[in-house]
Amino acid sequence: MKALCEQFKIVEAIAPQAGGSAVDGDYVSLKHCTRAIVAVSLTQGNAATVALTLEKATAVDGTGSTAITTAAKLWANEDTAAGDTLTRQTDAVAFTTSAAVKNKQVIFEIDPVTLGDGYDCICVKAGASNAANIVQATYLLEGRYQQAAPPSATVD
Repeated sequence: MKALCEQFKIVEAIAPQAGGSAVDGDYVSLKHCTRAIVAVSLTQGNAATVALTLEKATAVDGTGSTAITTAAKLWANEDTAAGDTLTRQTDAVAFTTSAAVKNKQVIFEIDPVTLGDGYDCICVKAGASNAANIVQATYLLEGRYQQAAPPSATVD
């Protein structure tokens, strides 16, 4: 059996930070991927919703950045203390958490083919909410080929 790190390139999208202002994740290239999973964790310390969106670009510096238009598969757990079940949501290009003061997980699954001509990079963004709300995100990029050292996703 192959190790997780041989099947997926794991890249920090958003380091844990307060959500008092909007937070933009790093852009990553999906050139070598069959799918991208965006895993967002939230510690909601204030009853302010958190809006999560996905963008696409033509380069990892954000060139030509625009909102993703093809809905991605989506799961959410809006109370991780109560259990570990992720509930399938309606496919979407964005997700807004409830205002409940809970720890939460949101998972987007993106097929790189759906990004459209010339677009091969993605970014996750969290809208401004409240400084007591902590957001963190990770990209899990499934490679086309399993290998000990998958190619970098942070270069074009």
